[in-house]
Amino acid sequence: MHLPSITALRALDAIARHGSASRAAAELCLTRSAISHQINTLEETLGFAVLERAGRGIVLTYRGARYIHDARRALGILEEAAHRSAGGEVAGRLRVSCAPGFAVYWLSHHVGAFHRAYPHVELSITSPRTADEVGPRDADLFIAYGNGDWPDFAIEPITSLSYFPVCSPTLVNARGRPLTLDDLADVLLLHMGGHTDWVQWLATAGAHHVDGRRGIVFSEAPFAQQAAISGQGIAIGDTLVSGDALARGLLILPFDVTMDSPRGYYLVATPERAQRAEVRAFSDWLLEEHRVSARAWRTPPRQT
Repeated sequence: MHLPSITALRALDAIARHGSASRAAAELCLTRSAISHQINTLEETLGFAVLERAGRGIVLTYRGARYIHDARRALGILEEAAHRSAGGEVAGRLRVSCAPGFAVYWLSHHVGAFHRAYPHVELSITSPRTADEVGPRDADLFIAYGNGDWPDFAIEPITSLSYFPVCSPTLVNARGRPLTLDDLADVLLLHMGGHTDWVQWLATAGAHHVDGRRGIVFSEAPFAQQAAISGQGIAIGDTLVSGDALARGLLILPFDVTMDSPRGYYLVATPERAQRAEVRAFSDWLLEEHRVSARAWRTPPRQT
């Protein structure tokens, strides 16, 4: 039996991830006809079909799914061997699935440093369907939000979260004095996704006389955060979403009461992929870069 070509295996891997020959062709810088030729040759070599039609798209057959599962491990081994033979320089393709909140508020501000440190790593970043999703078919490494419970995966904690009110210093300055809990009865409350954020914080702070359901509800954290930066009201921020704005003085902490969250951000990968050179390089870089950047968030400015 002849062994399939590396190009054919990469073509199958790309189609399996994208569900589209056109997207696979774009990723591999090949034409669609070249992708089809590689798959046809692969099926002739293997003696069975690896893909089948599903509506307007294409999916793996049962045997194709089993085959690519093993083939991906082989591709990883071959890529690792190529990297080592190239003098130890880290290179190759790395697909990172990142929870949107972490991507917007941290990774997008720092990822250029990774490229400068590892210019030969072809990095692509995607967004998962849910923040805690860790489907190894879609990516090599996940930056996931959750409680750290992903059985059978290698897991490294990035950061835990704390919640607290944040507002623009201009909002406090306009009043001419520090805010008190009583002021929350007439200051506009900015909510994210519902009223739970403020209701829980007010209960923690002992401000039971304040209605935590009043104010404006935003569907996404960036909306509520930007409204707070613009001096429209007070939002519930956290150590990730508000960290950079606090460090730059765009936001301050009007109160000292914080709530710890049982959830946080984690690096998640299968044990096999966690040992790949490019995965290890990205993980080590992120943990160190985040540790350094977080120093500026530990003593955020407060109202005076």
